[in-house]
Amino acid sequence: MESVIQFIVTSIGYGGYGGIFFLMFLESSFFPFPSEIVVPPAAYLAAKGDMNIFFVVLFGILGSLFGGLFNYYISYKMGYAFLEKYGKYVGLSSKTLKKVCLFFQEHGAISTFIGRLLPGIRQYISLPAGLAKMNIAAFSIFTILGAGIWVSILAFIGYSVGNHPELVKHMLHRSYIYIAVFSAVIIVLYVYRRKKNDRRI
Repeated sequence: MESVIQFIVTSIGYGGYGGIFFLMFLESSFFPFPSEIVVPPAAYLAAKGDMNIFFVVLFGILGSLFGGLFNYYISYKMGYAFLEKYGKYVGLSSKTLKKVCLFFQEHGAISTFIGRLLPGIRQYISLPAGLAKMNIAAFSIFTILGAGIWVSILAFIGYSVGNHPELVKHMLHRSYIYIAVFSAVIIVLYVYRRKKNDRRI
C-alpha cells in the first residue's frame, strides 16, 4: 500500500492539478480508480506546501463531475435501447427498466446525492440517472454536492494525517461509518418530508 501511495504522490507531483482531475475523472467514469488513493496524497502534498488545498478539492470535484457526466451521456444515448434489447438475458426486463426510470425521475436528486457518498455506488450512480434522462442541471448540482463532501473529507484526512497509510486507513474506516449514518439520516428526513407533503395534498 505504501508503494502504491508513493506512486500516486509522485504522479500527482508531476501531473499537478490536471493529474488530480484526470484520476478523479477515471474514478467516476468507466475505470473506477479509488478516490481514497488520489485525494489524500494530493492533500498531503498541499500540507507540505507543494500544492494548494483549495485547488486540490476543486479539481477533485471537477474530475468527479466530468467523469459522472461522461457516464451519464453514455447511458443517456445508448443505455435504454441497449439494456432493453439485451437486459432480458441477465434478468433485467423491460418492466424493471421502466421502474428504474420512473424512480430516478421522481427521486433522482436524492439518489444522486447519496450515491456520490457511498463506496461502490458513487462510480455507477450516473448510469441510472442517464438512463432515466434526469435533468442535467439537477444531476450536476447534486453530483457536485455529494462529490464535494466526499472530496473534502478525503482532503482533510490527507492534509491532517500526511503520508501515513495506516492512519489514513483508520480515518477512512471511521469516515465510512459517519457517511453511512449521515446518509441514513438524510434518507429518513427525505422520506418523512415526502410523506408529510403527500398528506397535505
